[in-house]
Amino acid sequence: MASLKRLLFGEPRDPNDPQVFHKLSLIAFLAWVGLGADGLSSSCYGPDEAFRAIQGHVYLALYLALMTAITVGVISFAYSLLIEHFPSGGGGYLVSTKLLGPRAGVVSGSALIVDYVLTIAISIASGVDAVFSFLPAEWLEFKVPTDLLILVALLILNLRGVKESIKILLPIFMIFVLTHTLLILYGVSVHFWALPQVIHETHSQMARDSVSLGWVAVLLIFLRAYSLGGGTYTGIEAVSNGLPILREPRVATGKRTMLYMALSLAFTAGGILFLYLLWGAVPVAGKTMNAVLLAKVFGTWDLWGYPVGSWLVVLTLLSEGALLFVAAQTGFIDGPRVISNMAVDSWMPHRFAQLSDRLVTKNGILLMGLAAGLIILYSRGDVSILVVLYSINVFLTFSLTEMGMSRFWVRERKHHRNWLRNLSVHATGLTLCLTILVITTAEKFHQGGWLTLVITASLIALCFLIQRHYGWIRREISNLDQVMGSLPISAAAGSAPPALDPSQPVAALLVSGYGGLGIHSVLSIQRLFPGYYKNILFISVGVVDSGHFKGASEVEALRRETQENLNHYVSFARQIGLNSDSRYAIGTDVLEETDRLCQEIQKEYPRAVFFLGKLIFAKEKMIYRLLHNDTAYAVQRRLQFGGLQTVVLPIRMTMR
Repeated sequence: MASLKRLLFGEPRDPNDPQVFHKLSLIAFLAWVGLGADGLSSSCYGPDEAFRAIQGHVYLALYLALMTAITVGVISFAYSLLIEHFPSGGGGYLVSTKLLGPRAGVVSGSALIVDYVLTIAISIASGVDAVFSFLPAEWLEFKVPTDLLILVALLILNLRGVKESIKILLPIFMIFVLTHTLLILYGVSVHFWALPQVIHETHSQMARDSVSLGWVAVLLIFLRAYSLGGGTYTGIEAVSNGLPILREPRVATGKRTMLYMALSLAFTAGGILFLYLLWGAVPVAGKTMNAVLLAKVFGTWDLWGYPVGSWLVVLTLLSEGALLFVAAQTGFIDGPRVISNMAVDSWMPHRFAQLSDRLVTKNGILLMGLAAGLIILYSRGDVSILVVLYSINVFLTFSLTEMGMSRFWVRERKHHRNWLRNLSVHATGLTLCLTILVITTAEKFHQGGWLTLVITASLIALCFLIQRHYGWIRREISNLDQVMGSLPISAAAGSAPPALDPSQPVAALLVSGYGGLGIHSVLSIQRLFPGYYKNILFISVGVVDSGHFKGASEVEALRRETQENLNHYVSFARQIGLNSDSRYAIGTDVLEETDRLCQEIQKEYPRAVFFLGKLIFAKEKMIYRLLHNDTAYAVQRRLQFGGLQTVVLPIRMTMR
């Protein structure tokens, strides 16, 4: 079983290795592949949706292309400025939390989580649709199983690690970039001399429509198409969310990655929209607009009698489908990171901040995969349903982020010379995002948009319930800290007590942070075994979770904090007349590290018995097991199976 695990997920990584961050981090180019694929893949359906909304007024495609490029530029520049002020990552969740308050933060974070789940689902479903368009119709019954198979494959890739998954998918990304660059450059160059005429006809048709329909009607048609094509911009935030996986210096790498993403997305999405107009592409039932365009541009290419154009059409469409699989990476990379940030702040179960032995947020990846699988099963992989679900949340997050940054620059205007420029950028971004959000919600509400709002609202409510539970626990522990901290200590401080005697019984107590819980456990051991344990050894495992896995300095800070907490315990035990010492380890898996450390201690102190505390509630509920993960019982089983005597000490919580 262990061999199969190593084969699928790879060898474990050591977080104590100072070079591990360099080995796992992404340079700007690889980050563009891993985080920019979501944005680029949206050019497969964003321009399509916008162009279909202006049928009868196709001249508006020229203005849509320009507005698309401008919008990409504005939002990307706004997020580049955001990266400077939030270099540790976090994206919309962190910005909203810091600048608008925790409640706005949980709204933004919940919207992002739902959005990333839908990113995975729609990317896989769209990619499989593209592949199945070349297969016999009777094979369509295997579409949903294929969706789920691709989902499982991507899940395993991401459990191995971000960098490995990106390197495997890199060729797909590059084929897409090359084929679409060729499409746009060739498509424009062939009609280069006709551009003045196209621009003249565009102005003439707009003048006629403005007279016959009125300027307001023309503007509304344009705004509707612009908003319905809002899926084009959905991947822009990925870089700011994924900063912790970027190579140092992160801010410079992040801004460079954002530049790559902005240029490639503006060029591809704007270029495709312009080509629809330039080549007279019209919607065809059963085909995407890109398929229609490719057939017009490449379809007649022949080389020595070989239908090179047809092959190129197929290759380009296949690259679009495959890139959508790569785009699912954004959901697997940034979704778990948002969940882990919320878990650190107690909006989500704390277990989602834990890292696996491959230094990835395994629980978050599994949750994203499971949720995406359920969405695929619910929708039967129907992209038309998924697009509706997908179309709202990202602009809710965008709007909150731009609102927070606008508020920041208003408050900081006296301290920064360039505040007005930055405020203008974020205010413009806020206006664009709010426009798209309002129009898209109104357009899509009765087509399924309501379901997105219900799912997001339910997740927000769940986050508040989780936060309230952890708040109760903190208050209970705080009360215990006050009681234990007020205990009279008959200090026998003076010369250092003798070292622990390996021939005598030793109580090896597993503790975390210094406080009432640990003190309660020490006193419980003395009460249960009066006069028996004169030697006590404090053990602690510093867990490298997503909050600490941001660089070697954070791991070193965790090491110092763990050592300081143990020193407090040792001092307390010596003050009450016990011989005391401590041991600690740093790692990502509390079970693995505890087992290894305790086995070493058992060899040094053969008569050691291991103790650990566990919160006990008046009524055991399933939700408590999810939120508190039963680490004590899991450690007890692990140590007892290894032949170590282990005792769990109950710590009663009065809450029901």
